[in-house]
Amino acid sequence: MDIPEPAFRHAPAGYPRLTAVTCGFQHGAPHAVTCVADGARVFFLRSSGPTDPVESLWLLDVLTGVEHLVADPRHLVDEQALTALTEEERFLRERMRLRVAGIGRYAVDPAGRVAAFTLAGRLFRVEIPQELPSRSTGRSEGIGTVTELPTVGPAFDPRPDPTGRHLAYLTSGTLRVIDETGQDELLAGEDGIRWAMPDFLAAEEFGRYQGYWWAPDGDRILATRVDDSLVPRHHLGDLTDPTQPPRVVSYTRAGTPTPIVTLHLLHLDGSWVDVRLDRETYPYLLNVAWAPNGGPLVCVMRRNQQHVQILSVDQVTGETQVHAELADRRWVHLMPGTPRFLPDGRVVLGGELHTDAGETRCLFADGSLLTPASLYVREVCGQIDTDDGPALVVTASEAEPSERHVYLIPLDPRGADPIRVTPTSGWHTGLGAGRTLVVGSASLEHPGVVWSVHRDGHTTTLTSLAAEPPYAPRPALVRVTDRGLPTAVLYPSGHVAGRKLPVLVDIYGGPGGQEVIAARSAWLDRQWWADQGFAVVVIDNRGTVGISPGYEKAVYRRLWDTILADQVDGLVALAEKHPDFDTQRVAIRGWSFGGSLALAAVLRRPDIYHAAVAGAPVVSWELYDAAYSERYLGHPADNAEVYAHHDLLADAANLSRPLLLTHGLADDNVLPAHTLRLSAALLAAGRPHLVLPLPYETHLAPLGPLREHLLRFELDFVRRALGVSQAA
Repeated sequence: MDIPEPAFRHAPAGYPRLTAVTCGFQHGAPHAVTCVADGARVFFLRSSGPTDPVESLWLLDVLTGVEHLVADPRHLVDEQALTALTEEERFLRERMRLRVAGIGRYAVDPAGRVAAFTLAGRLFRVEIPQELPSRSTGRSEGIGTVTELPTVGPAFDPRPDPTGRHLAYLTSGTLRVIDETGQDELLAGEDGIRWAMPDFLAAEEFGRYQGYWWAPDGDRILATRVDDSLVPRHHLGDLTDPTQPPRVVSYTRAGTPTPIVTLHLLHLDGSWVDVRLDRETYPYLLNVAWAPNGGPLVCVMRRNQQHVQILSVDQVTGETQVHAELADRRWVHLMPGTPRFLPDGRVVLGGELHTDAGETRCLFADGSLLTPASLYVREVCGQIDTDDGPALVVTASEAEPSERHVYLIPLDPRGADPIRVTPTSGWHTGLGAGRTLVVGSASLEHPGVVWSVHRDGHTTTLTSLAAEPPYAPRPALVRVTDRGLPTAVLYPSGHVAGRKLPVLVDIYGGPGGQEVIAARSAWLDRQWWADQGFAVVVIDNRGTVGISPGYEKAVYRRLWDTILADQVDGLVALAEKHPDFDTQRVAIRGWSFGGSLALAAVLRRPDIYHAAVAGAPVVSWELYDAAYSERYLGHPADNAEVYAHHDLLADAANLSRPLLLTHGLADDNVLPAHTLRLSAALLAAGRPHLVLPLPYETHLAPLGPLREHLLRFELDFVRRALGVSQAA
């Protein structure tokens, strides 16, 4: 195999530089949008412009349509503190895929009168006036009264209680509460235990980013106690500085012990009640929901992820009672935003609906169907009051999986039909409270996400200060093969039919993912690749979401066989429709699971794929986290042959195509050991390849100048690997 010598050169600045300095055109755009209980105030984060990474806290007065600055971190801390993070905050932001400076996260009370956030471990509380000016004041320091509260250590994850009287925060594994007088009291803490934090598996795989929940009356907190003493320790060293000791992280690999996570009801007077959970049978804590005027519901899951219990908790004794159960012979999908209490006390859960016409994801309220078979419900986002009564705000798709719309699900017991509130095609999200509905709309027709706030017939749009991308990609979306695989193709701008083009398959492909969507931001990088002389192809194989539960779960215990078959069949079907594809020059590129898929493709189907760029790939699933690996492959002790079949180390000697491996050396999710072990196996087998280590980088795809240079390096590699001239 002839692997060309890399020859990276600094090309003239263009799209790579622009996307690097604007964080993919996200700086200056509103995000982290929340709505208070009565819908009168909408909070959000936004930086001051398209190249400013420092997020400030803002609010929209819905009744007047006026935006007010709440707090600007530049008025509170020095420049160095804007980017400084505690270890706990860094851990949580990594799990949330959050990379901003300034106020990256915040919490507000239900009335929108108190906000809290941290900067470099310093705790800030904001008192927001009940009466807001009818026009913007122009005050650069913010409309709220910001007070820094002294803490016993570096603080993170502060949350005001629902009444606004108390403020809880975390520090060094302990949970503390500051009362109205400023008295700071320890609520829970002990050596070697992490209180009120999500464990790695909860945050990384189940989307639970918090570890404590205030009761509606603000007098007690339901909190997790995390004991990871049995969890294996991994060591991540800074290889650029051998004088520094390695960072030690707890990491549950497939087949190894999970953290011991228990729940406790902590009263502010210092008393507490242990919640009785069968942790041995149900080790995973998925979610917690408080009834507005009652106790909490707790969702727990078996380790094999085939059974979920929703438990009600007796607040006096801590005893639990099964409220509902979900089961699946493959794995249970707990719909985001559930369980959720309805005004009449019923509990909403997501489930699967199987009919003669097919299968879909739907909503049930204590067993009664709320949504029709025509809707594939994705998430419950909130609840609002309409003229016809209360309604759930959900996102869902109909026949076209590339589009996601916002619907209102009326809670009228007579069974009124869902109401779609996003009339134009696109990729929409929503939230709401009171009589206010907030919709975030992305589309192929405009850049970024447009946030619109609707109340009583009036609409206000949140101001965006983001840069506009230099072009408007128009991918050709089509479903192919008898499996209806969603696909997209991008050509170079001004492409002339009849000219053969090398093909770049740019993929993720992992379970739960979806790449073929009607949002311009999904295609910006890919259009840049196309403009370098490629036909860019994207295929959502089985395992990805948006079509049906069966489509998603077809990968159970056969990831590579199913996914590679779909990728190959999809590419072949597209080539029949696009005669300009040069199928003798096909490269594949991906990151994370996409990196694993690119690697599997070039190792197992070199007849189809002629070069690969694999970023941060999982190589051996026994070295990856337990919740993800075991969901799709089972427990390794019971499925050794399944793990062996999916281990790409065994294929190292089969490499016959150019391969570029990239990996962040500070990655605590997909450990750098995956790439290093593969490289060693390739070298032992005499298989040439390139490895690009990324010092200081985590699992998140690089940003800033490194993003620019990495894009150009990859382009140079792919061109040389396929024998493509720069003018192609």
